Amino acid sequence: MYEIGEALIGDGNELAHVDLIIGTKDSPAGTAFANGMSQLSIGHTPVLSVIRPNLMTKPATLIVPKVTVGNLDDASKIFGPAQTAVGRAVADAVDEGIIPKKDIEDLVIIASVFIHPEAKDYRKIYQYNYGATKLAIKRALKKYPSIKKVLAEKDRGTHPIMGFRVTKLWKPPYLQVALDLDNVDVMERIIEATPDRERILLEAGTPLIKKFGVGIVSKIRELRPDAFIIADLKTLDVGRIEVKMAADETADAVAISGLGTLESIEKAIHETQRQGIYSILDMMNVKNFEEKLREINPELKPNIVLLHRNVDSETSKTEKGESTANMTDWGNIKAIKEILGKGLVAVAGGITPSNMEEALDSEADIIIAGRYITSSRNVTRAVEDFLAHMPQDPDNMRLPLDEDESV
Repeated sequence: MYEIGEALIGDGNELAHVDLIIGTKDSPAGTAFANGMSQLSIGHTPVLSVIRPNLMTKPATLIVPKVTVGNLDDASKIFGPAQTAVGRAVADAVDEGIIPKKDIEDLVIIASVFIHPEAKDYRKIYQYNYGATKLAIKRALKKYPSIKKVLAEKDRGTHPIMGFRVTKLWKPPYLQVALDLDNVDVMERIIEATPDRERILLEAGTPLIKKFGVGIVSKIRELRPDAFIIADLKTLDVGRIEVKMAADETADAVAISGLGTLESIEKAIHETQRQGIYSILDMMNVKNFEEKLREINPELKPNIVLLHRNVDSETSKTEKGESTANMTDWGNIKAIKEILGKGLVAVAGGITPSNMEEALDSEADIIIAGRYITSSRNVTRAVEDFLAHMPQDPDNMRLPLDEDESV
């Protein structure tokens, strides 16, 4: 039996990231421990963790350098502050009851330690690796995180070393600004005037893409690196190729036309899944879109269904004697969500701040606005008129460490 733990503490070049395995000597952890000591690798030679020379820690702990040790300067950081930090963290974990004393002779620990080649401050190397090691042990033995925690955080976490944020649509509603333009200068002006908010999605409209190509998505990314960007391709055919092109330009989502054949729609959605981006099925001019949505392979349902205002829909149902109790100007949003499962619904068509409450009350997840914003003489104010009807950004009131264990 063995457990796995991980922790990252600190910042700068001295940042510490420790991955570890703790388990019994007769488990796979014990076998890996013995192999680590006997099967050495150039630049990644494992070393026993010691509190000081001639005093190894208990449980016995093997340090494996993550970064290649290329010279004596690199080796000194491992053999000095990191080795001592890990050794004392393990000993303190025993002293504090995190690791039961009765088990120390039966357990072994393998700690994979990251030391940046340009790290200089030995005290910080020691401090950060000490904290990361002890935290990783505690997490391993408590089986942290729970799957509930993982699923709650998977779409909202940000890795500090990445240097950018990947936006996921985990907490609706959102405002989608449709940049249906044919002028890059105007596009830039509108984006610069649009508040940098989590609840705002930027759409590279079909006119922009037709005139400047899908590369316009990368241009928008330069202007707003952390934004959620939609490529409104309205793809009807060869969707896999078009989706890949948009993904290569860092689009977060691609709009696929619901007028396409079932085969074309499914191939395009399949490609979005391969590329790890959102699929949007645009139901503009699609009759009986609920039926079409039901026909799609359950494993290839779109992430988002886009509904357009259709005043004839309710009339048609009334004439057929069908219930209109759940009807809205965009159709039966509740029925669409039942078909989608976890999917979202976006709505478009003449939505302004004065009537967007109707869309929100209808359980729409994404409100799409175009000319009200793009034609405004005060873009910032126009966007804020919409945002005034929405909650604060999902992470706006979140403390920096709220994503970790509660105290």
